[in-house]
Amino acid sequence: MKMKTLLAAGCAAMLATASLADDHKVKVGMITTLSGGGAGLGIDSRDGFLLAAKLAGNDALEIVVEDDQRKPDIAVQLADKMIQSEKVDVLTGIVWSNLAMAVVPAATAQGKFYLSTNAAPSMLAGKGCNPNYFSVSYQNDNLHEAAGAYVKNAGYSKPFILAPNYPAGQDSLTGFKRLYGGELAGEVYTKLGQTDYAAEIAQIRASDADSIFFFLPGGMGISFLKQYADSGLDLPVVGPAFSFDQGILQAVGDAAMGVKNTSQWNKDIDNAANATFVEEFQKEYGRLPSLYAAQGYDTANLLLSAMEKADVSDADAFRSALKAAEFDSVRGDFSFAANNHPIQDIYVREVIKEGEVYTNKIIDTALEDHSNAYVEDCNM
Repeated sequence: MKMKTLLAAGCAAMLATASLADDHKVKVGMITTLSGGGAGLGIDSRDGFLLAAKLAGNDALEIVVEDDQRKPDIAVQLADKMIQSEKVDVLTGIVWSNLAMAVVPAATAQGKFYLSTNAAPSMLAGKGCNPNYFSVSYQNDNLHEAAGAYVKNAGYSKPFILAPNYPAGQDSLTGFKRLYGGELAGEVYTKLGQTDYAAEIAQIRASDADSIFFFLPGGMGISFLKQYADSGLDLPVVGPAFSFDQGILQAVGDAAMGVKNTSQWNKDIDNAANATFVEEFQKEYGRLPSLYAAQGYDTANLLLSAMEKADVSDADAFRSALKAAEFDSVRGDFSFAANNHPIQDIYVREVIKEGEVYTNKIIDTALEDHSNAYVEDCNM
């Protein structure tokens, strides 16, 4: 079950970035989910990160990839090995918030940098923030806040909301309620990894809900949407991108058509960096990129931008270079708030079909230059 890939990320390139000498190498440990439930999310994160490294052609960047199997104890073991044996400078890649909580505080306490390609729990944004921890994706509440704002503005007054009972799920419903601010028809936490939603669908049917909001990433969302479509219920469904992303939509099929979902990225964002990313990802991997791939790609490019300005052995200078975020994000405008989480636009997308491929298109902007609710709780 254990998987390891050791890659010199710029091996295809003939020349390293001119500003870096051989003694300025940066070693990155990527711990992500490559097998079992949710593997598609980790694979996309890895592939986006490695694509950016390949395109940069910077052979001062070395990357070690390991499979956490979506198990916190495995993630901790891998992080310990990477820090103690592999002597990595930077850690990245964790998809799941419960795994991030098991790894990130210990890694940053040992002076390592952690760049999050996905998981960004509230505990690491507020009182548990750390100068060496940067979330390049979002803060966990963000896409759910945007969904709450959309539901409110769309005129729905009694949504039924559900999410898995783990840190990201708790952040999800907290975020939704923060910007929705109205009455709920019901609120349910499911088991992480659950695949049978008959009981939850029965609760929705028995309620007076006028809409549904759910956060069920990966296979959980596939299972719920298919079972919901078969149930005969026809309430409008809203969710974050995680349940309607590129890698998931093909498995869900027609059950997802027309669903509104919120995201800080989509393939139709009009900027040169995004156009290059979408084109090169399809060329390299033969599929459309997902949100997870976009986040991995941006994370690698943030790291590469810092490497051009500072030596990782000078922690203060390298930290400042990361904070500056001087790279071309696929999202367009990108900066960090005081607690090292993004300030960015968040969009409303609609699931459509292009030929035989299910995908999303942006139909509106839900939140502009949006930060997060935990900045004032972070003392650093």
